[in-house]
Amino acid sequence: MKCPACGVADSKVIDSRPVEEGYSIRRRRECKACQKRFTTFEIVETEQIIVLKKNGAKELFDRNKLLSGLLKACQKRPVNAEEIATEIENEIKNSLVHEITTTEIGEIVMRHLKEKDEVAYVRFASVYREFKDIETFLKELKQLKKK
Repeated sequence: MKCPACGVADSKVIDSRPVEEGYSIRRRRECKACQKRFTTFEIVETEQIIVLKKNGAKELFDRNKLLSGLLKACQKRPVNAEEIATEIENEIKNSLVHEITTTEIGEIVMRHLKEKDEVAYVRFASVYREFKDIETFLKELKQLKKK
């Protein structure tokens, strides 16, 4: 590993610890030339998931986009959007699919939010399902109340 201070590629590992529930390793290193210490992270390289958008475009799965939508839906609610994003991301990655539609992602998000917090679920649903009027909104609330 190349030292960020002097650029020498010879360093030794001082300490290693698993982070992110064991999905990556944090290593403290020391440069053998200048003795500066620095931190590196090692993660398992996974195959990228392609998201098929409604307009036919394809893009790489972006956890930050998922988290952004969850943060808006969960704002001022007693739920952890970061935790939900991790659960959803893991579910998608564990499904072993290489391509997933935005619709499928939306349905997964809806299912997770419905289990965690009904208000966050309705907030997300109002944007995701593009409620056009109050009747559509009320219909969704009635279905939620039945369950």
